[in-house]
Amino acid sequence: MTSTNDIRSTFLDYFGRQGHEIVESSPLVPRNDPTLLFTNAGMVQFKNVFTGVEARPYKRATTSQKCVRAGGKHNDLENVGYTARHHTFFEMLGNFSFGDYFKDRAIELAWNLVTREFALPKERLLVTVYAEDDQAFDLWKKIAGLPDERIIRIATSDNFWAMGDTGPCGPCSEIFYDHGEDIPGGPPGSPDEDGDRFIEIWNLVFMQFEQQTPERRIELPRPSIDTGMGLERIAAVLQGKHDNYDIDLMRALIEASAEASGTDPDGERAVSHRVIADHLRASSFLIADGVLPSNEGRGYVLRRIMRRAMRHAHLLGAREPMMWKLVPALVREMGQHFPELGRAQALIGETLRLEETRFKEMLGRGLKLLEEETGRLPGEAALPGEVAFKLYDTFGFPLDLTQDILRGQGRKVDEAGYQQAMARQRAAARKAWAGSGEAATEAQWFELRERLGATEFLGYDSEVAEGVVTAILLDGQEVQQAPAGSEVAFTVNQTPFYGESGGQQADSGVAIGADRLSVAVRDVQRKLGDLFVHYGTVEHGSLKVGEAVELRVDGVRRAALRAHHSATHLLHEALRRRLGEHVTQKGSLVAPDRLRFDFSHNRPLSAEDLQAIEAEVNARIRLNEAVTTRFMTPQEAIDAGALALFGEKYGDEVRVLSMGGLDEGHKGPGRHYSTELCGGTHVRRVGDIGFFKVVSEQALAAGVRRIEAVTGAAALAHVERQEALLGEAASALRAAPAELPQRIAALLDERKRLERELGELRRKLATGGGDGAATKEINGVTFAAKVVEDVPAKDLKSMADALKKQIGSGVAALVAVSEGKASLVVGVTDDLTGRFSAVDLVRAGSAALGGKGGGGRPDMAQAGGPDGAKAQEAVAAIEAALAG
Repeated sequence: MTSTNDIRSTFLDYFGRQGHEIVESSPLVPRNDPTLLFTNAGMVQFKNVFTGVEARPYKRATTSQKCVRAGGKHNDLENVGYTARHHTFFEMLGNFSFGDYFKDRAIELAWNLVTREFALPKERLLVTVYAEDDQAFDLWKKIAGLPDERIIRIATSDNFWAMGDTGPCGPCSEIFYDHGEDIPGGPPGSPDEDGDRFIEIWNLVFMQFEQQTPERRIELPRPSIDTGMGLERIAAVLQGKHDNYDIDLMRALIEASAEASGTDPDGERAVSHRVIADHLRASSFLIADGVLPSNEGRGYVLRRIMRRAMRHAHLLGAREPMMWKLVPALVREMGQHFPELGRAQALIGETLRLEETRFKEMLGRGLKLLEEETGRLPGEAALPGEVAFKLYDTFGFPLDLTQDILRGQGRKVDEAGYQQAMARQRAAARKAWAGSGEAATEAQWFELRERLGATEFLGYDSEVAEGVVTAILLDGQEVQQAPAGSEVAFTVNQTPFYGESGGQQADSGVAIGADRLSVAVRDVQRKLGDLFVHYGTVEHGSLKVGEAVELRVDGVRRAALRAHHSATHLLHEALRRRLGEHVTQKGSLVAPDRLRFDFSHNRPLSAEDLQAIEAEVNARIRLNEAVTTRFMTPQEAIDAGALALFGEKYGDEVRVLSMGGLDEGHKGPGRHYSTELCGGTHVRRVGDIGFFKVVSEQALAAGVRRIEAVTGAAALAHVERQEALLGEAASALRAAPAELPQRIAALLDERKRLERELGELRRKLATGGGDGAATKEINGVTFAAKVVEDVPAKDLKSMADALKKQIGSGVAALVAVSEGKASLVVGVTDDLTGRFSAVDLVRAGSAALGGKGGGGRPDMAQAGGPDGAKAQEAVAAIEAALAG
C-alpha cells in the first residue's frame, strides 16, 4: 500500500524534477487575502503573484497546502463524518505556472503523473472541459489519447474558475476516477452525477483571461496554471478505498480515538470517530498557526470545530478530556512534513485539554436542558430559537452543535428566533453599557464594535498582512473615504499591528493600497478590549471603506519592543530571586528605546544588587533558550507558577509565556526560568534580546522602586555614551581610563588638604594684623567684627571661634558677602552668655540684611539675608543691640 506521506512526497518530487520550486504550505490564516477566513485552496498564497502585485524568483511552483473549510461560503462542517469525502481540514496538492507553461504542458504533466507515477489505469480515467474550450478538448485527445466520449464538455460555471467578480479567470479541466459499476452514480454532466462512482481527483485551472467588468473580458498577456488535487481523495484511490476515512492517515487517527475511548472504531459510533479524527486535524493545525478558541472570528470557528468533536467524545463515553491525548498520534502521522505540529505540540495539547475540560463542565447541564425542551415539542417541531440561544449563551453550545445534536431526531432549530434572541441581548448590553458612565466619545466605538465585531490580531506571527477597511473616522465623524492629507482613525477586519496594552507601546508602520494609497500609521489603540483603532495620516491616495490594504509593521521598532518586553520578564524573575518573592510588578513601560519596571520593595538596591541582577539577566540571554506560549485558564496558569502582570485584564483563557529552559533550581523541578501571563509580543528566543543594561534605580513611592533599563541597540548606545564620557574624563586628567579611580581619589585628598589650608588662612585673615577684625568697647564689653568677601558660610563659625579666643571675653561678629547675599555669624564668650544671647544679636543683624530670624545657641548663632550691600549696617545693628 502506498502511504499518504509517500503520495505527498511523490507528487512534490515529481514536479520538483520538472523544474518546479517546492514551496512550503502557507499558514491557515491568510496574510494576503483579508476576505478569506482561512486558506482554502493552494493558490491563495500565490494570489498576488497571479495578479502581478508580487514577484517571486521562480516561475513554476508546487505545494501541499493546508486548507480549512469550516466557515463562510466554504463550510463543510455539518457534513463531516457523515459522508465519504467531506473534511474541515484537508491537503491540496498543486502545481503552478506563473506565465511560464500553459495548457499543453499542464495536461502533459498531469497525465504522466496519474498514469505513470501513480500508475492509475487509463480506462478508469475521464476528463471534463469547459464547453467552449476546444483547445483543451483537442489537447486531451492528442496527449492522453482519450476518446471523445471520455472528454466531457461542461457548460456551467463548474468548469469556469474566477478569482472574483473581476480579475484573473479561465476555463477548468477536471480529471475523474471511475470507482466501478458496483457503486451507483453517473459521469459528470449526467442526471446521476451526484452519485459516488465517478470522483473528481484533480482540477486544472487555465488562467487565461482577465475579467475587467461584468461585460468585458480580455486575454491575459501571460496566461498561467493553477491546479488542485485533494491528497485524501487521491490517497483513497491509490489505496483501493472509496471512503477518505479509510485511508491510512485517517484510519490511524480513528484507531487512536477508539483506543482512547475504549470503543469499536467501526461500531455504532463510527461517525463519532470520523468526526474526532477530522476535527483533531483542523483544530491542531489551526492552533499551530496561531488561532486560539474565542467567541469571535477565526477563534469562534475553531471553538465550534473543537466542541463538535468533544461532544462526539462524550457520545463515546469519554469521562475525562480525550482529544488532547490524540495529539501525539497526529504528530506521528503528519509531523515530519509539517514540523510546526511538533513545535506547537504542547500548546495544542493544553488548549484542547482546557477547552474540553470547560466544555464538559457545561455539557451535561446543556444536554439536560435540551432534552427537557425537546420533550415538550410535538413530533418533529423545530426547537425554539430562545432555547438554542440559551444553550449558546449559558452553556457555550454553538448553534451548529445544537443542530448536530438534533439531527438524529430529525429536528431543526428556529434560526430566525435564535437571531432575534441574539439581537435582544446586544440591545440589553448596549443599554447597560450606556449607563456605565463612560465618556460619550467611547459610545461611538461601542457602536462600531457591535456592528463590525472584534479585530483579528495577526501580529504574534506576522508583521505584514492584508486587511479590509471596515470603518474610517475623520474629525470624529464616520466617513466612507478620506483623501490625502487627512488625519484619520480607521479599523480593519484583521491586523498585524499591536494595540497599546499592558504597558507595551503600540506598533507603527504603514498601510498601502490601490492607486498609490499610503497611510502612515503612528499609533494603534484598543477600544473595548478587542477593537483595534489605527491612527495616522493619509499621505497619498484615498483611504476607502471596503477596500483591502496591506498593513506593514515597522519591523525595527517591533523588534526593539519585543526585546524590551521580554527583558522585563527576565528582570522580574531576577529581582525575585535576588531580593525575595515579595517582589511583584507594579507597573511598566515597554518602549522601543527603553523599559521601565516598577516593583514592590522597601529599600534602595545596592550597587552589588544591581550588578548581580544585571549579570543574571544577561546570563539568561546568552543561553538563548526558547520562548514558548501556552494556553490556560487564569487559575490554572497561576497554580502552575505563572505571574500575573500588573494592569492586565484576563478573560477565561490566557496566554502563558515561558522563557528559558526547564529550571531545576527554583520553585521545584520542571519550572521554566520565567513564566508569566502576558498578551504582548515577544522574542522567539531570549538571545534575540541581545544585551541588557540597567540605567537607573530610584524610589517611586513608599515601598515601590523603579528600574529603567535598555536592551539591544539601545543598550549598546548607552554603553558607548558612557565610554565617551569616561574617555573625556581620562583625557582631561591626562590619564588612562583604568587609572581614573586612583587619580580621582588623589585629587579629592588634595582638595581636602587645600580646603583645610584655605580655612586656616581665612581664620588668620579674620583675626590677625592690621587687616584683622575691628575691635571696640561697647557697654563694657569687647566687640570684634569684620566683613569678608567670598568666604563660605560653613567657615564662619570656626572663624568666629578664633575671634572669641583672641579677645578672651566679648562678642565676635562676621559677615560674609557673596554674589550679593550675606551670611552672618555672632559668637558670645561663655562668661557673657548670661547677659547676651548670640541668637538675639544675630537676628538683629539679619534684619538689617533683609533676612528673617536666625538660630543657634546662646554662645553661637547664624543667619543670613538677601542684601549683602548692607553688611556694615548689620554690624551697626549688632552694636546697637549690645549698647541697648
